[in-house]
Amino acid sequence: MTGVTLPITLLTAAALGAINLWLALRIVRMRLRDAVLIGDGGDDLLAGRMRAHANLVEYAPFVLVLLALIEVARGSGAVLAVTALTFVIARIAHPIGMDLRRSNLPRAGGAVLTWLVLAFLIVWAALVAVGVA
Repeated sequence: MTGVTLPITLLTAAALGAINLWLALRIVRMRLRDAVLIGDGGDDLLAGRMRAHANLVEYAPFVLVLLALIEVARGSGAVLAVTALTFVIARIAHPIGMDLRRSNLPRAGGAVLTWLVLAFLIVWAALVAVGVA
């Protein structure tokens, strides 16, 4: 990817944008089918899908900012790429698990991986900022 600034962050943002669109379309399809204009209409599946979508929107900005700042400071690298890929996989697994409406590996694994990626990036960014990494 010669000439691309922040290729890992850019590719991750594109993937997360696609996931965001997928999650939004799942909600819209249910809203249209069931004529639910506001809220979840008492449907647990719709409520779960709304939370899964909101959850992505809550975590993705922090991860993208940290990815970008680390990539600017340290450049692209395998560790950063694997971290970004792990986050994308987590953000796909979580909503799949949310549809099951019970405890399950995709939901829990997606949540835990999200937290681990965020914590890892926070520590890495802090170490870069103080000149240790």
